Amino acid sequence: MKTQQFVVIGLGRFGSSLALELIDLGYEVLGIDKNEEVVSNMSEYLTHAVVADATDEEVLKSLGIRNFDCGIVAIGDDIQMSILAAILLKDLGVRTVVAKAISILHGRALGKLGVDRVIFPERDMGIRVAHQLVTPNLLDYIELSKEYSIVEMTVPESLNGKTLSEVNTRAKFGCSIVALHREGKIIVAPTAMDQLHSGDIMVIIGSNANIDQFESEAVNVSKSGK
Repeated sequence: MKTQQFVVIGLGRFGSSLALELIDLGYEVLGIDKNEEVVSNMSEYLTHAVVADATDEEVLKSLGIRNFDCGIVAIGDDIQMSILAAILLKDLGVRTVVAKAISILHGRALGKLGVDRVIFPERDMGIRVAHQLVTPNLLDYIELSKEYSIVEMTVPESLNGKTLSEVNTRAKFGCSIVALHREGKIIVAPTAMDQLHSGDIMVIIGSNANIDQFESEAVNVSKSGK
């Protein structure tokens, strides 16, 4: 099977971290940036890295951009360049185009251009941190929609030793425990007979209201010692 290929335009903090993570996951990544020093620093880690103007159509054509499975526009400080690069990726036939937006208006413009996914890194990170601050057991938070999320939550003392069947989050709270992290190992799709232990990390999916209800009840029971 052909390895999926990504092109990342803009190798700042967001673009470089995304590109390196894709490399670690086993994908091929072409990095493009106008800064020679940045490209030089990244060249030993990426499949390819080139100094180029991503708003030059002929340059992108010469790099074979149309053959990439996904193009990510990670330009962070020049809205015009970001928009032009996104337009060119779409026009050149890149299957999926993702772009970073630095404002709501920028995001709207990218959406109007047909960008497949618009990312707001600062806003999204702010949302995740806010949820972590106000929810004692919450380790991570990913918003799927306005109503649904995936969260990572530590197992409170009240659930120690209980099986998933006994906790029965789906029937009682309308949310599901889809994975467990335990001592560096991940249990995907745990069975009804798998036990929870204090210190485990539960990966839970469901509506925000249902997850909040489950977390609140579990923590309150733990604090009361029942």
